[in-house]
Amino acid sequence: MKQLTMPLTALALFTLGGCVTSSDLDVVRRDLDELKNRQFQMEKEVGGVRTEATARIESSFKDLDSERAGVRKGLADLQAAMDGIKVDMQVLAGTLDDVKLAAKKPGDDLTLLREDLERRLTALDQRLAKTETGIEALQKKVAEQATPPKEAEKPTPEALYQKGLDAYRAGNYGVARESFTRFLEQHPKHELAANARYWTGETYYSEKKFEQAILEFQEVIKNYPGKEKVPAAMLKQAAAFSEIGDAKSARFVLRKLVDDYPASEEAKRAKDRLKELK
Repeated sequence: MKQLTMPLTALALFTLGGCVTSSDLDVVRRDLDELKNRQFQMEKEVGGVRTEATARIESSFKDLDSERAGVRKGLADLQAAMDGIKVDMQVLAGTLDDVKLAAKKPGDDLTLLREDLERRLTALDQRLAKTETGIEALQKKVAEQATPPKEAEKPTPEALYQKGLDAYRAGNYGVARESFTRFLEQHPKHELAANARYWTGETYYSEKKFEQAILEFQEVIKNYPGKEKVPAAMLKQAAAFSEIGDAKSARFVLRKLVDDYPASEEAKRAKDRLKELK
């Protein structure tokens, strides 16, 4: 401002003195223009400084507001935590009071509680025992059902043979044959096996099934050489051949019987049959 005042003062003095020239006025004007430019530049710089300062102040206020908001949130969280602690303390205090009250109960209440618990345990034990008994009974029943019934005691070989013989004598040829067949299946090496096979042939002969009879008698002759039933089987086989009209086979069997077992009673009868077949 001092620089601007000095040219104005000089201009006034020149004007008052009456000796101001045109060149002097030009110089003054140039100084004034320069001063104006400098003043404008200064005002511009001051405006920029003012704007920057305002921006910084506003940013500082925003940061301050953010910090205040964070502080308020922290205070709210802290207050909530303190409220939770108060609630926990109240619950703990209530629990402590319950414990104190329970401790102050008379002994009779505890006795009643113990007796009630014992009654429940006893009832539970009884139910458990009943259940276990039922389970055992069920398991026993299942085991009995799973175990196959005992097979009927098998008759002795002699009893089975005698059963077939009794059925034959009673005329029950099918029953007799079944008994002899079972005997041979169960006891193929028994000393009565040849007899069972012979009587099987006799059942067929009695039913006039001569072909089957011939085959059964042949089993005796082939499989049991030396047995006493062999001569009887040969004599009966020759009779079966005669029944079906095969005299030639009958004579062959009778001659063989006489040759192989000449001392047997069947050999004597075979000789008589051979005379009849001629």
